[in-house]
Amino acid sequence: MSLSWTCEATDGAARLGTLHTAHGDVATPVFMPVGTAGTVKAMMMDSVRATGAKLILGNTYHLMLRPGADRVAALGGLHKMMDWPGPILTDSGGFQVMSLAGLRKLDRDGVTFQSHIDGSKHRLTPARSTEIQHQLDATITMAFDECTPFPATEEQSRESMELSMRWAAVSREAFVPRAGYGQFGIVQGSVFRDQRLQSVDALTKFGFEGYAIGGLAVGEGQEAMFAALDYTAPALPADKPRYLMGVGTPDDLLGAVARGVDMFDCVMPTRAGRTARAFTRRGIFNVRNSRFAADDGALDPECGCPLCTKHTRAYLHHLFRCEEMLGPMLLTWHNIQYYQDLMAGQRAAIAEGRLAEHADAVRARWAEGDR
Repeated sequence: MSLSWTCEATDGAARLGTLHTAHGDVATPVFMPVGTAGTVKAMMMDSVRATGAKLILGNTYHLMLRPGADRVAALGGLHKMMDWPGPILTDSGGFQVMSLAGLRKLDRDGVTFQSHIDGSKHRLTPARSTEIQHQLDATITMAFDECTPFPATEEQSRESMELSMRWAAVSREAFVPRAGYGQFGIVQGSVFRDQRLQSVDALTKFGFEGYAIGGLAVGEGQEAMFAALDYTAPALPADKPRYLMGVGTPDDLLGAVARGVDMFDCVMPTRAGRTARAFTRRGIFNVRNSRFAADDGALDPECGCPLCTKHTRAYLHHLFRCEEMLGPMLLTWHNIQYYQDLMAGQRAAIAEGRLAEHADAVRARWAEGDR
C-alpha cells in the first residue's frame, strides 16, 4: 500500500490526522524541520528527535550538487547517511531553480542551470528530479514544478502554472510506487483563484498520494496567502494530506491549520536560531539585546528544551555576544522545540474541538509580550 493519510477529527476546516509511511507514522498537523543539505543546521539528529519532530525535509537541488545523488545512494540513502530512520520529504528543486534567476534557462521540458557553488552546468527535468529523489530514498517525493515568482501578471502566472502541470504529469509517470512511499503534486496559480482551481483539477486526475500548495509565502503577504488557502484547500481531496510549502511564522501556522492545511516546512526557526531571534510563548525577541545581559531567568519558562531548563537568558546573551557556536546550537534547538510544541497544542485543540479558542489564547500571550 502506498503512503496514506487518515483523518481522526475535525474542528471547522482544521483536521487532525495520521500520515502512514514506510518510515513510521506522523501525527498531523505537523511542522517539518528543514534539513536542506542532509543536516538540520546546528543540530544533531538525536537533538531533532528530542523535540518530538517525526518528519524532516531534504532538498534535491542541494544534494544533487553536493555530495551527489549517486553518492547518497551508495551510502545507503539519506535516512542512513544523516541518521534519520523516520520519514523524509524531499523538495524537488523547483524553488531553488526559480531563485537562480540569471543562472538558469527554462524550457518546455526542464531547466538548464549553473551551480551556485562552482558554475558547473546541470540539467534538471521532471523525470530526473524524480529519479534523484528515488536515489535519496525520499519517503515523500515532490513533483518537479516552477515556483511562480511574485508579483506575476495573470498571463505569466498561467504560463507558469500550465508548465508545472505538464511537469507534474511527467513526474508522476517517472515515480516508482513502493509500499509506504508517496508523491505529492504541487498546486500553482499565484493569487489567481481560477488558476489555482484549474491546477487542482489537473493534479487530482493524476492520483497523487498528497497535494502541496506552492507559490505562496513569496512576497504576497499573509492576507493574500490566507485568501488563496480559503479557496484552494477545500478543493483538494478530503482523504489526502495537504502541504503548504515554505510556511512560515507561528501566526501563519495558526491561520493555515484553521484553513485545513496538514503539513508545513520553513527555514525560519533554524535561521532565527543562528541569528539570535527567539520564538517564545511571549513573542519573538532578539537575545543580543542588552536587556538580557543580566537576566537570570529561563528564555521560556514553559519550554522543556535544554536551553530553557539548564541555562539563563544572560548565558545565551553572552554566547551570542562572544560569537560562541553553542549559542546558535542551543537557540536552534529551542526554536524547533517551540514549533513542535505549537503544533502539538493545535493537534490537542482540534481533538477537543477548541481550536479557535486555543489560537486566540496563543495570540493573546504573544501580544502581552515578555513581562
